[in-house]
Amino acid sequence: MAISGGDACHRRLAAATVIVTLTWTTGCSERTSAPPVSLMPPIADVPVGPVPGGVREDRSVLGNPVAGDPDALRDGRAFFVAYNCSGCHGDHGGGGMGPSLRDASWIYGGSAAEIANSVVQGRAHGMPAWGTRLTPEQVWQIVAYLGSMRTPREPDPPAGG
Repeated sequence: MAISGGDACHRRLAAATVIVTLTWTTGCSERTSAPPVSLMPPIADVPVGPVPGGVREDRSVLGNPVAGDPDALRDGRAFFVAYNCSGCHGDHGGGGMGPSLRDASWIYGGSAAEIANSVVQGRAHGMPAWGTRLTPEQVWQIVAYLGSMRTPREPDPPAGG
C-alpha cells in the first residue's frame, strides 16, 4: 500500500511533535538544588506612616546584623555604586534627583529597618524596589554603608569632608 504525500507529512509532523514533547518534559523533570538559605534576618515590613485603627507591633527596632563590620561597609559602598544608587542620590549620597542620604532626617524613617524597607520596597516618585534584585545580606550591607555616612567609619568619604 502506498503512502500518500499528505499522510507521510502528517506522520513526520507527529513524530517530530513526540520527540520535542519528550525532550521538553525530560528537561523539565531535572531538578537543580535550591540555593542555600541566607542566614541574614528578613527585612521587616515597616509602615511608612501611622497605621490607622490602633497600635501595631513596632518592627522598626530590628537592627542591622552587619552594622559594625568594616567589610560590610566597603561592600555596601561597592553595591551603592554598582547598582547605580549614586545616579540619583549622588556619588557619596549627597543628593541629586533623589534626596540626600547624608542628612540626619529621612523622609521615610532613618532606622536600619526603615531604610532597609525603603530599599526593598522602593518609594513613590522614583525610588525603585530592589527586593527582587538584592539578597538580604546585600540590603543590610547597603544600609550599613548608609549608616556610616558622616562618621569616621565611612569607606571612601567625599573629599573635604
